[in-house]
Amino acid sequence: MERDEMKTFFMVLFFLDSAALIGLVLWHMSEHAALGGGFGGGMSTTVFGRDTSKDPRKIAIGVLGTLFLLLGLLIAVIP
Repeated sequence: MERDEMKTFFMVLFFLDSAALIGLVLWHMSEHAALGGGFGGGMSTTVFGRDTSKDPRKIAIGVLGTLFLLLGLLIAVIP
């Protein structure tokens, strides 16, 4: 694979990853769309404080965010 083709491939992956990341973050933020959500009101959604359960959306956001950073670094390094 030539460098230009490889860089184009990684840029397409970067675009798809960023679109998916934006969509997931907006979908996740719609849960806390009330007025209090902007000021930390969403943190007290349970009796004992913050909900720390492993939501699949949170895991997906972390994975896509990590992939976003790695692809960005890789695109910057490829001449």
